[in-house]
Amino acid sequence: MTEANTKDSGTLYVVATPIGHLDDITYRAINTLKSCDLVLCEDTRHSKRLLQTYGIETATRSLHTHNEHQLTPELLAQIKAGQNMALISDAGTPLISDPGFPLIEQAHQQGIQVVPVPGPSAVIAFLSVAGLSVQPFTFHGFIAPKQNQRQAFYQHLLPLNQTHVFYESAHRIVNSLNDLVLVLGADAQVSVGRELTKRFEQLFIGSAEKVMADIESDKNHQKGEFVVAVSGQTKARMHPMDAQSRRLARQLKPLLPPKQAAAVVAEHYDINKKMVYEFISGL
Repeated sequence: MTEANTKDSGTLYVVATPIGHLDDITYRAINTLKSCDLVLCEDTRHSKRLLQTYGIETATRSLHTHNEHQLTPELLAQIKAGQNMALISDAGTPLISDPGFPLIEQAHQQGIQVVPVPGPSAVIAFLSVAGLSVQPFTFHGFIAPKQNQRQAFYQHLLPLNQTHVFYESAHRIVNSLNDLVLVLGADAQVSVGRELTKRFEQLFIGSAEKVMADIESDKNHQKGEFVVAVSGQTKARMHPMDAQSRRLARQLKPLLPPKQAAAVVAEHYDINKKMVYEFISGL
C-alpha cells in the first residue's frame, strides 16, 4: 500500500462506474463520489446523468487523453494539499482502455495514497458469460484500426494457446471478424458481446464463420460496443498430418516464417493450422 508522504495529504480514489445499466454501481462508489472534493471525469457531460441519478453534487472536471499530461501536476498538488479526488471513466473501471495512467503513475511516485473502488468492467463481465475457457486469457484493449494492422495482430496470436480478448468498434466489427476468419480460420471458436448490460445486449457464440455471418446478417447487430474473445481451444480439423503435408512443411520452413508456412500447409491439405505450426516448430 502506498503511504501518503504528507500528513494532511488527500487520497486519490479510482472508482468503477456502470458500463451501461445505471443500477450496476456499488454503495461504496456512490459514497466515495459524494464525499470527495472533486470527481475527475473522462467526459463531464457523459458522467452527468450518472451523478444526477444518485444525487451526487460533487464538483467535476474533465481529465482525458488530450489534457491529462498537462493537468496531472496541478491535480496532484491539490491532492497533496488535502483534497480527496475520485477518478472515473465514461464507463467501467478506469485505466482499462481508458485515460488516467499518468495521474496514477505520478501519484504513486509522489507517495499519494491511491485507493481502488472496484466495480463493473466490460471485459470481466463478458468473460463470465462468453462460454469459453478463460484460464489463461490476455486482454488487448482496442486493436489496431487498419486492415493490415489487424491481420498482423491476428497472425501474432498464433498458435492459439490461450483465450484472447479485445474491444472493437461498431463501424469495424464486420471487417475485423472477416480478417479474423481469414487469418485464424473459419472454425476458430469465438464469442462476441454486444451492448453488455444495456437494453439490446446480445451474445454471439460459435465458430468464427458463424458469428461473423450472424452479425453481418442484421445491421442492428452491428451497432453499439463490442467485446470479442477468441478461444485458445480451437476446433481442430480431424485430418492428421500425413507424409505429404509433413514434406511440404519441411520444404517451407527455411522459406517462410513458421506461422505463414503453417497457414499455407493447413490450407492446402485442409488440416489444423496449430498442429502444423507445432510440427514446424519442432523441426
